Amino acid sequence: MHACKTFYYIRPHRVIDLDSQSRDNQKISLELLNQKKYMKILCYPIPKTEEFKRRLKELETLNVTEIEFTGTKQVCSIPVLGKGYVGIVVKAHRKNQKIALKIRRIDSNRQSMEHEAEMLRKANSVNVGPKLIGATKNFLLMEYIEGILLSDWLRILEGKSTRNRLRHVLRSILEQGWKLDKMGLDHGELSHAPKHIIIKPNDTPYLVDFETASISRHVSNVTSLCQYLFIGSPLAQLIQRKLDVIKRDNLVNALRSYKKNRIRRNFQAVLEKCGL
Repeated sequence: MHACKTFYYIRPHRVIDLDSQSRDNQKISLELLNQKKYMKILCYPIPKTEEFKRRLKELETLNVTEIEFTGTKQVCSIPVLGKGYVGIVVKAHRKNQKIALKIRRIDSNRQSMEHEAEMLRKANSVNVGPKLIGATKNFLLMEYIEGILLSDWLRILEGKSTRNRLRHVLRSILEQGWKLDKMGLDHGELSHAPKHIIIKPNDTPYLVDFETASISRHVSNVTSLCQYLFIGSPLAQLIQRKLDVIKRDNLVNALRSYKKNRIRRNFQAVLEKCGL
C-alpha cells in the first residue's frame, strides 16, 4: 500500500465554519490549540496531553504562529488540506508567511519527518518541489502552493491556446523528472500520480510529496511520468484527446533507450515522441 497521499496545496474548496471564534477566518493561534478538537489533529489519532505539549513546543521552535483549518478533507469533523498514512496536512502561518504544515501521525510507521525533509531538500537543490522551510521530529514546513491538481486543470483547460499551454506544462513536468533522474533521486509515486502534480494559476507545475522518495533505489521518474501522462492512465486518455495522437510503440522504444542510458540526447528523444 502506498504511503501518505498528501494534498497540502489548495484546490477549489468550501470553507467549513468551526466555531464562533473563527467565523471571519479559520486561523487558530497556538494558545487556542489546546482545545480537545484541535489536539486530535496535532496528535492524531490518539491525543495525549504530554505529547501535545511536546508538539506545541516544536511548533514554537519553528516559529509557527497560527494554524488555519480549511480544506476539502476532514479529520474528526475538522477541515484539513490532506490526510494520509504518515501525516495530516494543514495550512499554517509563520509571521506573515503562508505555509503548508505536515503533521506526523501518532500511529505512523515513520519515526520522524527527517527523511522526507532531506529528500525535499535534495529536490529543491535542482529547483523541484515546494521549498522546504523547516522540519522537526513531528512536523514538516513547506512552501504553500496555491494551485489545483493536474487532472482538475486539464478538465477546465480550453480555448485557442489549449495545446500550447498543455505542451508547456507537460514538458516542464518531464523536465523536473529528468532533473531528479540526473541527480539520482527517485520520487517513488509518479507512475500513479493523481495527487502529486499541482498546477499554479500561471501554469507552473509542481511535483509534490517526497515522503517515499529515495536516493538508494533505481530512478524511474521520467519513465513513471510518461507511463502516467501518456500510456496507462485515464489521465493519459484525456491528454491524448487534447493533443495530437501519440504513437505508443515509438514512445515505449524511446523510453527503453532512455532507461539503458539516461543521457540528455535520449531524454530529448522521449520528449519528441511525446510531441513536446
